[in-house]
This record gives sequence, C-alpha cells and structure tokens, in this order.
Amino acid sequence: MRVISGLYRGRILRSPPDRKTRPTSDRLRESLFNVLAPRIGEDTRFLDLCAGTGAIGIEALSRGAGFVTFIDKSRRACALIEENLDVLDIPENHTEIICLGAETFTGREHEQPWDIAFFDPPYDTNYGPVIFDFGEHLNKLLSIEGILVVEHHTKKPMPDASGDLRRWRVLKQGETSLSFYERS
Repeated sequence: MRVISGLYRGRILRSPPDRKTRPTSDRLRESLFNVLAPRIGEDTRFLDLCAGTGAIGIEALSRGAGFVTFIDKSRRACALIEENLDVLDIPENHTEIICLGAETFTGREHEQPWDIAFFDPPYDTNYGPVIFDFGEHLNKLLSIEGILVVEHHTKKPMPDASGDLRRWRVLKQGETSLSFYERS
C-alpha cells in the first residue's frame, strides 16, 4: 500500500500481517480524494474513523490537510498507524491517535469539529449509530460545511438522511461504495 499523491507520494505504508483489516484500495482512495481535493487545505481538520492502517488520514495529510485525528478500537491498528506516521516523519502536532470504538468516540462531546470525516468500519457493522451521531444538530462532530464520507458494501443500504445530514452523492467501484453526506 502506498501514498497516492502529495507530499508523501509513492511512499510505502506498512500493512497489518493479518487479513482482518480491509484497507481501502488505491483506486478507491484516488477517487475519494479527487472528490475531496477542493475541500482540503492547511486549515482542514480530517477525522479517520476505523482508521486501520491510517492510509486515508495519511493521504489527507499528504494532500495538505492541517490536522488528522485517527480513531480505531484496535491497539494493534493504533500502533500500526503510529509506525506509519513515524516512517513518514509526520510531525506529531499534525495528528492524534485515539484507541476507541467509533460509536463511543462519536457519542462524546468534542471541543472542535472536523471538516471532513471518513468512516470505514467492517462491513458487517451497524453503521446507524455513528451516522446518527453525525446528524445530530447539537453535535460538534462536523463543521458547518463539513462532510461525512461512509465506505460500505454496495449492497448494504445507507440512509439518504439522518437528522441534519443529507446524502448528496454515491460513488460506486465494484462491490464498494462511498456515500457522501453534508448538512442540509
């Protein structure tokens, strides 16, 4: 697995030795960031939920995001993310790694919202509670013009709306889809 574009382009990321983690393919990552590119800048706060190897958040940093929060409930995944950040010499003041389940993390209060959130849990997960948390109008997960991107199996139905969130785009590649949500 490699970084596709930007500052760390072509750099190789470490992958987990087991097959439990399902990294987002290079092709899908490239499609995702083609859509996100106009929204990423030095002030962008990016949230990588169920981060796995950290490839999505690292790609965001490589393309100019100012800060990335990596969330994963697996201590091994968090250690792997730390390794990948260290291998690339990414400054610690641009990242934070939190070892916590996505639903637990989104259910908590947060001081600052994120501009872009990417949620890629195991496909057999119940996505509803996390999407619900993002849609709550009192929740400070997303900035005013922030977006949530959910990676899911194409056959798994995702809601068109949840609270203040409305799905505005679905990008399909093979058996994987990306659903893009923004505030209505």
